[in-house]
Formats: sequence, C-alpha cells, structure tokens
Amino acid sequence: MQNDRLTSASERGPSGPRSRRPLPPWVSTTALLLPTYGWLTLAVFLPLLTMFVFSFMSATPMGKAPIIFTLKQYRAFIDQPYLVGIGITSLLIGFWTTLFCAVLGFLAAVALVRSTFGKTREMLLILILLPFWTNGLVRVFSWTMVLRENGFLDSLLHMIAPDAGSIGFLYTRYAVVVGLVHGYLPYMILTCYIALVAIDDAIIEAASSLGARWWTILFKILMPLAAPGLISGAVLIFIPVIGSFMEPRILGGRVGVTMGTVIEDQFTQAFNWPLGASLSFTLLAVVLAIFATFSGVLRRGTVA
Repeated sequence: MQNDRLTSASERGPSGPRSRRPLPPWVSTTALLLPTYGWLTLAVFLPLLTMFVFSFMSATPMGKAPIIFTLKQYRAFIDQPYLVGIGITSLLIGFWTTLFCAVLGFLAAVALVRSTFGKTREMLLILILLPFWTNGLVRVFSWTMVLRENGFLDSLLHMIAPDAGSIGFLYTRYAVVVGLVHGYLPYMILTCYIALVAIDDAIIEAASSLGARWWTILFKILMPLAAPGLISGAVLIFIPVIGSFMEPRILGGRVGVTMGTVIEDQFTQAFNWPLGASLSFTLLAVVLAIFATFSGVLRRGTVA
C-alpha cells in the first residue's frame, strides 16, 4: 500500500499530475498544411500529372485508336515549324503586356501609397479590384465596342476633328495587348502596393532632406525596395498571359493566333489531347527556363 502511494506521488511529481509530452512540431505543421496541400493535389497536381501522361500518348485515350507511348508529340515544333513563330508571338505579347503592366502598375501604386490616405485610399483600392467583379468575357467584348472602326474612340475623335479618319485598331496585336493589360494590371498594382506600403517613410524623408530629386527617390530608392513586388507581379502576369486564348481570339481575329488558341483548338476542335498537352508542357518549360535565367541575374545584382 505504501509502495503504491509512493509510486502515485512520484507520477504526480511536486507540482501535480504529470503533464503529457508535447507533440513533435512536424505533427502540428503537417496538420495545418494537410488541407491546403490535399486540395492542391486533387485540383492541380493530379490533373497536371494526367495531362503529362497524355502528352506521351499517340492518340486521345477516349477514342478507339490504339494507345502507344511515344515522344512524337514533343517533336511538334520540329515537324510543324509554324508553331515556332506562334510561340515567339505569344512570348512577345506576354513581354509587352508585362512591361506595360509593370510601368503603369508601379506608378499607380506609388501614387496610391504616397498621395492618398484613409478612406480615399480604400476607395481607390476597391476601384482597382472592380474589374475582378465582372465577367472576363464581358470585359473583353466591351473593348470591341471601343476599339472597332466607328466605335467609341472614333466617335470621340470625330467630335474633336470631324474630318479625321478612323483610329480603330480592333483585330490587331495591339488590341490584344490592350485587352490583356486591362485584365491583368490589378495584379501588378496590388503586388507593388504591398511592397511600397512597407517602406518606412523616414527613408524618403531622409533622402528629401539630403537634396534628392523626385526622380532619384523614384528610381534609386522606391524601385529597388519595391523590386519583390515588381517581380511577383511579373510572374503572376507573364505566365497566364502567354497561355491566354480569350483576348487573342476576340480582339485579335485572324492575327490573334497564339499558343493559347492553338492549345485550345487541340482540346476542343481537333480532339488531339496528346498534342495539346505536349504543347502546354513545352510552353511551361520555356517559361520556367526564362524565369530561372532572370532569377540568376537578379540574384547576382542583389549580391553586387
């Protein structure tokens, strides 16, 4: 009996009942990340893996043709050289769209951070997010009313100069870039805004008190400190833009043939899923190679 009491007392310890051993940190971390990564696995990784397997097939698996695993689909750029020109066009459209978004988005974010406060800033942020509240197809079709011949731009010009010709440029690559910039500009504004709002005002005040001009502050202080926002915005814009198909098809017409429209046609019209999948992964590999190259340049610039 006495031994039982001693054993019980030793288990309780001087400060009461013995506390349970805490779980390892990786258990709680895994429990927190499991729902997110589980959803990503079901909604993103598994479909991508399925399309990757399709890209090595000789025919669409839902058809009656025999399935043979081959690398033939990845030779499309060699067997069909016109795809190289389409790919270069898509990359150029992505480059110009990202460049215009970077310039306009950065300047808009600077104005938003440095010139507005309180409710005015909140209202402007809501106006920036407003395009996301409307259907993308409606936004694109609205540009056809603006950019077409005898559209809104022409009507505005003829009010000022009645004898002027048409300045409508619908069904051109310029129209495609305009529509893409309109659709993706909020991404750049928000990422730059988040980077700029974190900059201490004392840095700007110190530069001004030392005689720095506004352009020196803009290019030597604000832009380097906002570089993470610019890079994040560029990634968020460039990757989906080169694969977009709605804006090129509606605003570009016959000249709006991009890799996005070609890939869409392979899935919806030609019913050649293996070729569409191989083109998608080839384009993805090119994009990853471009960003890997520029990330090395940026890293060397930061170290220097």
